[in-house]
Amino acid sequence: MATPVDPDFRARLAALNEKFAATVPGTLEKIRAALGACVAGGEQPPQDALHQLHEVLHGVAGSAGTFGYAVFGQESRRIEQMVRGVLNTQTGWAAVVPEVEKLLQWATRDAKASQFD
Repeated sequence: MATPVDPDFRARLAALNEKFAATVPGTLEKIRAALGACVAGGEQPPQDALHQLHEVLHGVAGSAGTFGYAVFGQESRRIEQMVRGVLNTQTGWAAVVPEVEKLLQWATRDAKASQFD
């Protein structure tokens, strides 16, 4: 078996995983705040609030799986795509709200869980 070039690789990866885990509560709060700004906008949320929600979900979707939060990343990607659809078509917002709320409830319990329920 080949020896890694960097013997501290696993230790650094573990440190990055811990750092990511520490950011999860703050990330959930950012999602919650962005959703709140969207909902406060009424039937059709303000574009800037939608962009913020999309941006936070996009960040989670792009990084969560790398740090052992595969399902959190997958569900964030799925909802991010729903938000992108709303941004592009100005329709479908009503379906997004319960999905984001469900994600928040699930991730608050255990964002590293291997099943989304």
